[in-house]
Amino acid sequence: MQDVENIVNGQKLFLKEEYQTSLAAKKEFEGSMGAINPAKVEEVSEWTKSWDYREKNLAREAITVNPAKACQPLGAIMVGLGFENTMPYVHGSHGCVAYFRSYFTRHFKEPTPCVSDSMSESAAVFGGLANMKEGLRNCNAMYKPEMIAVSTTCMAEVIGDDLNAFVIGAKEEAEGELDNIPITHAHTPSFVGSHITGYDNMMKSILEQLNPDRSEKVIEEGRINIIPGFEPYLGSLAEVKEIAASFSDKIVMIGDHEAQWNTGAGSYSLYAGGTPLSVARTAINAESTISLQKYSTVQTAKTIKNKFKQGYETANPIGLSGTDEFVMMLSKLTGKEVPESLKTQRAQLVDAMQDSYPYMHGKKFAIYGDPDFLLGLVSFIVEMGGIPTHVLCHNAPRKGWEDDMKAIISKSDWASDCQIWAGKDLWHLRSLLFTEPVDFLIGNVYGKELYRDTGIPLIRIGFPIFDRHHLHRYSISGYKGGLNLLTWITNAVLDQLDEETKDIAKTDYFFDCVR
Repeated sequence: MQDVENIVNGQKLFLKEEYQTSLAAKKEFEGSMGAINPAKVEEVSEWTKSWDYREKNLAREAITVNPAKACQPLGAIMVGLGFENTMPYVHGSHGCVAYFRSYFTRHFKEPTPCVSDSMSESAAVFGGLANMKEGLRNCNAMYKPEMIAVSTTCMAEVIGDDLNAFVIGAKEEAEGELDNIPITHAHTPSFVGSHITGYDNMMKSILEQLNPDRSEKVIEEGRINIIPGFEPYLGSLAEVKEIAASFSDKIVMIGDHEAQWNTGAGSYSLYAGGTPLSVARTAINAESTISLQKYSTVQTAKTIKNKFKQGYETANPIGLSGTDEFVMMLSKLTGKEVPESLKTQRAQLVDAMQDSYPYMHGKKFAIYGDPDFLLGLVSFIVEMGGIPTHVLCHNAPRKGWEDDMKAIISKSDWASDCQIWAGKDLWHLRSLLFTEPVDFLIGNVYGKELYRDTGIPLIRIGFPIFDRHHLHRYSISGYKGGLNLLTWITNAVLDQLDEETKDIAKTDYFFDCVR
């Protein structure tokens, strides 16, 4: 089917005559078997755009269609890769870890180190202890990590494998091979929570299992820990570290995965960057910890406040007010004035927001994604006079998040026109878009089908983004990140304006090269 002298991509390949002939025959066969009734398909398709179907769709409880979330081990793997020379290890089937690796690799366009002990049918019956005993030794022998971070999948959780007991058993039989390597572990059942839950569980476990008892705590004066949360924008990690460094060299990031997915060309290193284990082991000694994602670190916060007895703050440095809060928090904790460089960046962002305000003002947006991402982005939309008509969070926490979102939306002049949809998926959002249309969609790649179905332009911001390159290299945090968000959203509005005014002598009366 392919010509070795002229290799074409899938889009052109499937337009070739042989593929089109095969497709036509397939349709004819299926139609003759009664599987396809074009008229009925069209009838049902139109009905799914109605208010009647919307009410039935929103009442759905027993099934998820097109989820706007991933499962727990994905978040646990991100945590593991945020620590120096650490290999994430998934206790479960090989298919699961292959999915996690490909998911991250397709987003970051970089290799994702991660191993599993490849549990099979027999392990599902008799337990996975034997797999773990052999797997941990193999992982250590082949990849020479300084730490192994173990998480679990559905199979291991359903049969009740005890990670703590398994790790102890594996070490006892390893003939000393695993004696000097920390094997941190967290239960991350895929059938509850989401990737942010897995992030939280693994971060909590690593901090608890690496750090000494509180009785051995030695406070490092001026030290502040920052936990980034499930952050898919590597530029945001760099931006936060730059802002923090402008206040103090004693501010450290716990779980810094920036370098792991941002390596250069040339020789490949399995491990890149990450928080040094010496820093992770002394996290308890900090005076305060700041979490940049409140709802990605719910359990971790309990460890910091109750076990470490440490100061704990949250900030969400997305948009103008969110970044202001973060900057002022650093100023208060360090006792230092805000640097002139940050004041300049803020002034530049405010100036740019004033330039673009007329184009975002009054535009209706449907926005979906993770809880903390939405809090920051919706705040920015409100600051710009946009209308967050539909805010959908499939993995919304049960407590607190809706109230936080309502407080943000209440600042909008159109607050009564805005709706929050906690626990709903993207098929729910489809009904909302047909019955209460908006001007723009903001979210990850899975909104692509919604765009094709409804014609509402999709602005790709979030995780994952598979079909565009290098967006993850930018920041959406800080004043510079705010400028990136402003640029992407405003230019999408202008792109649509061009699209709507391109018909000669029909709609081109608003053609304008200066907007």
